[in-house]
Amino acid sequence: MPTKTTFKPAWWLCNSHLQTLYPALLRTTPNPPDYRRERLTTPDHDFIDIDYCGTGNQPLIMLIHGLTGSSQSGYIKGLQSVLLKQGFRSAALNFRGCSGASNNKARCYHSGETEDIDFLYQTLRQREPETPLGVVGFSLGGNVVLKWLGEQGDRLNLFAAVAVSVPLLLGICATKLDNGFSTFYRFNLLRELKAYMHVKLLHLENTGQAQEASKIKELGDLSAINSFWQYDDRVVAKLHGFDDVHDYYRRSSSRQYLKSISVPTLVIQAVDDPFMTQEVLPNPNEISSCVQLELTQHGGHVGFISGLIPFKPEYWLEQRIPEFLMKYSVTNVMTKA
Repeated sequence: MPTKTTFKPAWWLCNSHLQTLYPALLRTTPNPPDYRRERLTTPDHDFIDIDYCGTGNQPLIMLIHGLTGSSQSGYIKGLQSVLLKQGFRSAALNFRGCSGASNNKARCYHSGETEDIDFLYQTLRQREPETPLGVVGFSLGGNVVLKWLGEQGDRLNLFAAVAVSVPLLLGICATKLDNGFSTFYRFNLLRELKAYMHVKLLHLENTGQAQEASKIKELGDLSAINSFWQYDDRVVAKLHGFDDVHDYYRRSSSRQYLKSISVPTLVIQAVDDPFMTQEVLPNPNEISSCVQLELTQHGGHVGFISGLIPFKPEYWLEQRIPEFLMKYSVTNVMTKA
């Protein structure tokens, strides 16, 4: 059974679209204090940029952003500031090409790509073998987190995980974005993805990486693509070794991995999320005993804004996520004591 939630939506953001759009369009979030960037060279000789907040030996939380987002997204920087105040350091992963600099391979990132999160985890764990580590993922990043947790099973040394607004069944979510006002989100996301691919191609050509550039040229003209089914078939599947879009969605959807998770994990989903339908929600027999599903009737997609005073939002996720992490961080310390 889903966990009872404490979330009460702001009366002045009374529907799913307002909940979704307000933070995306109107939130301004300064860099948190004690902030620095590190570039890690990946095993395939590419790179990922990591933005850290906090120093010392406090517990460390990996943060994973959503589609077309980055470590600069308001929900990442806002959470980093709150976590710092509550005694957590954080390491925000930028997926390849999302940090403001194009990566050096044709490969990008996608909903099922777990190599880079695992590489970051292994790097941090090697540096700090005794530090309590946790992970939080949003939207696409939440799907990546849940898939990775399920793939790894009991091989991870993590004290807790949180995933928010997760597209648990990718095909259903892609179809939802073809209908009604949700097409607004689809249009903007696809526009940003096409721009991302264009900038990447120019970067590869300008840096003399002809072989990698040719992989993108072989995809053809992307301008006519107007659905995620088309984009994921033409771009994601071809660049990342899937047979087609159906193979990509089948293998990358995270719902099938929930039963294999052995880390205490909170999954937060809004029933009115405009990126998905209730069909994506798992049945109780699909969920590991370590997974806690928290359903809210309202909240939109990575919204979850409360507060009584108009234009003075309270970001409920920045209360709920640290609360969950704190609970299991304390438990972890007591277990080791």
